Amino acid sequence: MIPRLRPDAVLKVGGSLSHRPRALRRLMTSLEALGRTRPLVVVPGGGRFADEIRRADRRFGLAASSAHWMAILAMDQLAHVLFDLARSAVMVRRPHEVRAGRLNVLAPSAWLIETDPLPHSWDVTSDSIAAWVARALAARRLILVKSADGPGRTATPAQLGDLVDPYFGQALSRDLTCWIVNGAHPERIATLLATGATQGTQVIGEPQLVSNGRAPRRARG
Repeated sequence: MIPRLRPDAVLKVGGSLSHRPRALRRLMTSLEALGRTRPLVVVPGGGRFADEIRRADRRFGLAASSAHWMAILAMDQLAHVLFDLARSAVMVRRPHEVRAGRLNVLAPSAWLIETDPLPHSWDVTSDSIAAWVARALAARRLILVKSADGPGRTATPAQLGDLVDPYFGQALSRDLTCWIVNGAHPERIATLLATGATQGTQVIGEPQLVSNGRAPRRARG
């Protein structure tokens, strides 16, 4: 069911930006202002919090589902950081909580635990989760806000290499407009929202997920 409020964009704020505090603070200040005039939803990456889960997985050989849910809880942790940097934002946990007039920062664990739409695998990170969120909210576009530029004006997920996770091409539908934008230049996001184009990489979607929103479990490689 499509929620009542259709976001102008779902923005995945990459965890790598948490290594650049000034850039992240400037980005969130800009998104906070943009969110006052148009409905926006921020999906956090995992950042340093997810790095700790990866280390624990290497150390203890965690079950795939344990590592999956721990990594999603890491996204919740970064959501609280982003929320703190955008003081007028609202923290949301489920689709019906998305509001107009303020920036919405999603802590995704509660929604994902209830729905469980994606494989439990390190092939699935916040990139694929953001793509799933954008589809579930019927967002007009998905913006992957990274700490680096994309490879060119346009690219398929397969051409993005390590900029996205291996599952992203399956999570991104052909009818969802997607861009990669360097988060060190938040003015590019404002331009994209205003005009539909910007300096960045437009991602050309590949086949959709299976119709019920679920996919077979895959082992981590």
